[in-house]
Amino acid sequence: MRIEKHPVLPDRPAGKKVDIFVDGRKVEAYEGEPIAAALWAAGIKKFRYTRKEKQPRGYFCGLGRCTDCVMTVDGVANVRTCITPVKGGMVVQTQKGLGIWKKRQMSW
Repeated sequence: MRIEKHPVLPDRPAGKKVDIFVDGRKVEAYEGEPIAAALWAAGIKKFRYTRKEKQPRGYFCGLGRCTDCVMTVDGVANVRTCITPVKGGMVVQTQKGLGIWKKRQMSW
């Protein structure tokens, strides 16, 4: 099941098929679709676990406002997967608590 129409991102034809890696598992996705859409289509519904109660969270608002869908993407914690487009080869990890923060390299 794929999300065909997104409330925020523009509708567009599916990009080319690519692979992303979710918790070490290869998942087929379409370039440009939201990461959350690819995960949902692959049957992955738990994206993170809360810090205090360790409760699972997943896709909720789809607008990038609620933070239930945050995951660690390519080593960066707290990426909102409902509004972040897929790129081939991405490494996506279920986030526990606040995630592990790494210093970002500035490109300027």
